[in-house]
Amino acid sequence: MNIESHIRKLLDLMGFSEAQVTVDEEHRKVVVVVDDEFFRSQLPTSLPALEHLINLMLRREKLPSFVVDINYYRRERERLIIELAKAGAKKALLTKTDVELPPMNAYERRLVHVEISTHPDLTTESEGVGKDRRIVIKHITS
Repeated sequence: MNIESHIRKLLDLMGFSEAQVTVDEEHRKVVVVVDDEFFRSQLPTSLPALEHLINLMLRREKLPSFVVDINYYRRERERLIIELAKAGAKKALLTKTDVELPPMNAYERRLVHVEISTHPDLTTESEGVGKDRRIVIKHITS
């Protein structure tokens, strides 16, 4: 049984037999499109839960783990985080002051660190603990 079949079986058991599943094995990404209003409204909490279930199932079959996106929520969130990082970078460069971004999860913070690494005059630091962990964009003074 291939990866898509495993995911479809899980979605069928959850009552989402009409879901569309796209698997990108090269980049180890799965996109699930579900036409269910309740599920869409719960994406911030249901996405990590479904990703966890899918990866548990794949691990049991000795298959690699995958990043899961539902209704392109993760892709849109990544776009917003990168735009936030760019705006923070612009502000830090113009004002030559530190810019504190809102709390983010580890994956989102990594996106910011990578984006800001393209600016030679800026650096980033993660500060805070747990759900309050955030990134501070700092201007490097010469």
